[in-house]
Amino acid sequence: MTYCVAMAVNDGLVFLSDTRTNAGVDHISTARKMSVFEQPGERLLVLLGAGNLSITQAVLHELSEPSDPARPTLWNAPTMADAARVVGSAVRRVHQREAEALQTFGVDFNCSFILGGQIAGNRMRLFMIYAAGNFIESSAVNPYFQIGEAKYGKPIIDRVLTLSTPLDEAAKSALISMDSTLRSNLSVGLPLDLLVYEKDALRVTRFVSIDRDNAYFDMLHRTWGERLRQVFAEIPDPDWQQSPDAPSPQSERALVLYRAPVGADGIEHEQDVSPAQILAQADKGKAQRR
Repeated sequence: MTYCVAMAVNDGLVFLSDTRTNAGVDHISTARKMSVFEQPGERLLVLLGAGNLSITQAVLHELSEPSDPARPTLWNAPTMADAARVVGSAVRRVHQREAEALQTFGVDFNCSFILGGQIAGNRMRLFMIYAAGNFIESSAVNPYFQIGEAKYGKPIIDRVLTLSTPLDEAAKSALISMDSTLRSNLSVGLPLDLLVYEKDALRVTRFVSIDRDNAYFDMLHRTWGERLRQVFAEIPDPDWQQSPDAPSPQSERALVLYRAPVGADGIEHEQDVSPAQILAQADKGKAQRR
């Protein structure tokens, strides 16, 4: 019951998360899924979490309240890759401590994270971290990550996002992606947390919590729906009439429609028909037409 998306473009990073954690008929609850680790001028790291809330919060506690002071933390990791390893190690420690007990109650160890940011002297980087503690990094081919209910908001990002996308346009595409998810999935809900990081700023400069009264998001929601319907209406309907480019019934490209034979009881019965049988049936029909 989560949707989080993060994007890495040349000008900066975009992080967006919803806050819904439960969506029953009579019980809806919320919790923040974005955590910020900031030392202005030295580092800015953003962590998004999805999955079982008790597990993601346990990992966050491991990161923000380390039990071993000698262990590396997000506050002293020298590079973003080292920071991703810190998060992965925290995930494995929580798994080692709690996975067996959770399994006894039939609860899967379900969590995933997105970590992004910049440390002074290093470039911006973005990582996805899995429940096993392993991780992958974004690239020019795939400059964004999603966790949670990702499928509804993926198409718009795939169509518009590249490394050269301006930062504000990237943020707009993230919001449209979230709007599409909100429209199709009850388990994702407002308010939203949006953080836009400008390259080399090393501090939070743009953050907003978006609720139902946010004028920009309301405008985006209405405009996107209206324009989609407008474009849909402008696309021609299928043309079922004959045209020079349409295959004729005698054409080699004509569609072969297979109809199941009617049984003795007058009911059509399914049969397994191989492609070779269908082609043979088509050839027989062409021979009869000649």
